[in-house]
Order: sequence, then C-alpha cells, then structure tokens
Amino acid sequence: MNLSCLQKGEGRDIVFLHGYLASKECFAPQIAYFSRRFRVTALDFPGFGQAGALPAPWSVADYADWLTEALAALGIVRPCVVAHSFGGRVAVKCLSRGNLFDRAVLAGCAGIRPRRTFSYYVRVKTYRIVRTFAPRYAQRHFGSEEYRTLPPVMRESYKKIVNEDLREDARRIARPVLFVNGTRDTAVPPASVRVYLSCVKGSSVFWMEDCGHFAFLDNPLAFNAATEEFFS
Repeated sequence: MNLSCLQKGEGRDIVFLHGYLASKECFAPQIAYFSRRFRVTALDFPGFGQAGALPAPWSVADYADWLTEALAALGIVRPCVVAHSFGGRVAVKCLSRGNLFDRAVLAGCAGIRPRRTFSYYVRVKTYRIVRTFAPRYAQRHFGSEEYRTLPPVMRESYKKIVNEDLREDARRIARPVLFVNGTRDTAVPPASVRVYLSCVKGSSVFWMEDCGHFAFLDNPLAFNAATEEFFS
C-alpha cells in the first residue's frame, strides 16, 4: 500500500497520527512548530486523507500492524508520537506490544468503551428490528452521523474499532505517556482519561481548560509547550 505522508525538518523523530475522518493536515500548527527542532512525519491512515482505500474492514490491530510496517519502510526507529482520538487507539495498541515508540502524547485518546445504559440497548434492539423491514430508514436514522457517512467497508471497520475496549492493552504499556485532554471534550470525557491513567503506570495528564476534543487546535501554544517539555 502506498504511503501518504508529510516529512519536514531534521533531528529526533516525531510521528503524528490523526483522528477518525481527519488527515495528517490537521496537525498543521504542530508540524510548523516542531519541524524547527525535530524531523516530523505525519501519516494518513489507510481510508483517510490521500491514502488508499481499505482493502477489507480493519480493526485497531490491523492499523497497528500497518503503522509498524510503515515506520519500518520509512526507516523511523523509536520515534516520539503525538496521536489524536482514533490515532490514540492505534498508538495504545502499538505501545502495548513493546518499544515501537519512545514517548507518547495522546490527545483526546479514544479507546475506553463507556458503560452501556439501558436506553442504549433499547436503541440497538430497535435498530435491528427496523433494519429487517426498512434498511434505508434504519441507515438514515440510527447510529452516529460519523457512521452514516462511511462506505460499507469503512462501516464494518468502524464497528470493529469502536467496540474494542483498550484497557488491557493500556495495562501492558511500559513507555512514558502524557494524556492531554480538553476539559470540554465530550467525545473523550475526563472519566475515560482517568481510566487510562489508572491503567498506564507512571502516566500523567495535562488538562487544557475550555478546550474541546481538538484541544491541540483550540490552544496550539499550550499544547505544543506541554508536548515539547514532555519530549525533552
């Protein structure tokens, strides 16, 4: 599979991993800042940005396998990593396997499945019933907007991704990790971050006040400063 990546700068390696439905360009403020002192590599995950389409419905593990091979193809060894949301899922999976990364900054890191409520199970059962006699209606009115925009292969991949809980993977991480989260992040609420903190030994958190899920764009100066200090 052809790589879609951006490389800029010289020095110690930092790899940037974007979130779901995003692309490498979302890290423009960080690429401009860190490329002054580091060699920055920002990748498009398969299925996003300018990368090729998925050949089959991939899981988080499949994306982690791909990333391991991509870094090897680029000759990048033990980089630092900055990952957002879905990119954080992939980074957690890679970190759980060993020493692919040196240090990791995980912003709005997804991967902790919330406790399912009774209303959730009612909605799922209703969807399955409606889908049997009105599939198009079910497709338009059930599930997240994010899910409804996806082509069939990506939908199956999405279900694999969001239904996996990464707590056990997080418990196997032995590298330094800084979690960064906006206090107004509704996609990855503080409760999810606290679960990660309890799982990853020695990890720490940087709370970004009045920032949402894209805290690294809401306040790039604060994010960049915290990341640079952590990587020093």
